[in-house]
Amino acid sequence: MLIMGFALTIVVGTALLLLDACRAGGELSLVDALFTATSAVCVTGLAVVDTGSFFSSTGHVVLLGLIQLGGLGIMTYSSMVFLLWRQRVSLSDRLAVRQTLLHDPSFNMATFLRQVVLACLLLELLGAACLYLFDSESFPPFSALFHAVSAFCNAGFSLQGDSLVAWKDHAGINLTFMALIILGGLGFAVLLELAERIGRIRLRDRASLPARLSWHSRIVLTTSFMLIAGGALAIYLAEFSLHQGQFSHAEEFLASVFQSVTCRTAGFNTMNIGGLTNISLLVMMGLMFVGGSPGSCAGGVKTTTFRALLAFCLARLRGRRQSVVARRFALDEASMNDALTLIMFGMVIIGVAALVLSITEVGAVPHNQTRGLFLELLFECVSAFATVGLSTGVTPNLTVTGKLVITVLMFIGRLGPIVFISLLHDLQRTERFMWPEKRLPMG
Repeated sequence: MLIMGFALTIVVGTALLLLDACRAGGELSLVDALFTATSAVCVTGLAVVDTGSFFSSTGHVVLLGLIQLGGLGIMTYSSMVFLLWRQRVSLSDRLAVRQTLLHDPSFNMATFLRQVVLACLLLELLGAACLYLFDSESFPPFSALFHAVSAFCNAGFSLQGDSLVAWKDHAGINLTFMALIILGGLGFAVLLELAERIGRIRLRDRASLPARLSWHSRIVLTTSFMLIAGGALAIYLAEFSLHQGQFSHAEEFLASVFQSVTCRTAGFNTMNIGGLTNISLLVMMGLMFVGGSPGSCAGGVKTTTFRALLAFCLARLRGRRQSVVARRFALDEASMNDALTLIMFGMVIIGVAALVLSITEVGAVPHNQTRGLFLELLFECVSAFATVGLSTGVTPNLTVTGKLVITVLMFIGRLGPIVFISLLHDLQRTERFMWPEKRLPMG
């Protein structure tokens, strides 16, 4: 049902974008319309045409609706509508929403979904108000709302031709976008826990306040901070350490941090991605592959998966049998298997897509005539799978087959990890015997 819901929304979005009323001028092919609709519903942000100038106001409204639907999830909206109509929500809908948003079997669905929708709309409206106040000429009411929804849903669609390059030194605009991107990528469960905690502090209801955040929330917050700080430092060293004097310290700091934050599947940029060093592109691919956190608008294999892999590696280096996270609990075998399987699944999908693009875009052209193109195509594949939307500029120049490959990759990246893990659990069975073990030399 989750796949059918997203697929149907993409089909409807494609049909709407093909209408003359949605275009300001020029023709839009069926493949380009499908690509754009998929990018919007899967909150990716990759574009084959300039969103601001090619589409009309009606087209912008259609894209805004597709982004909002994709960000919060088709199953979330359908279940919310049923609840408002006071109809019974099916068990399959409950399981789908639980698996997508919370990963926790104990919660009240009606209350949770109302809180999710209200919290998201409130944050988006607050972000739009900030953008309008900071620059009302560049961000009139609709533009401010469009960019706020795109940022919170981690979509990356912008009505500006160069994304946010014009505001690379505007602290207010940068901080607003970064706040929306980070909040949209933390996960609804973490947001609600933080909101509840802040509300109790403001009401001075400390008696019922837990001493610490939940284990899951602490892992998400600490891992997110670690990735953002580490990515910003790496990008700063790669881009600005050898160019002292060309940029102010404030511009260097904002640009480095913003690029690190936007790699969390947001897709906005304040620097020309195609002009970055190979070091920065490699670092950004790593950040994009990890993505945001479970139950959020972000894509990627998720921060908890990365933290599990890190704990697994440290445990093996120290000779531990268990993978301990946050010095408190060890991951169970099922969680560890999910993390390792999901990482392998993502790497295989990206590798196959990069191979196919190498065939469709390069073919039999010798390597010495296509230097640098493979890195750009690999960057495009990682960006599509992680539903980020950052590009070095090759998206509009892809062949029809290449665009279809990226379209499928965006769809798989948005739904693949959830469906893959669910299918894996359904196919797995507990064996009631042990195989004889034998050591195999390694290294």
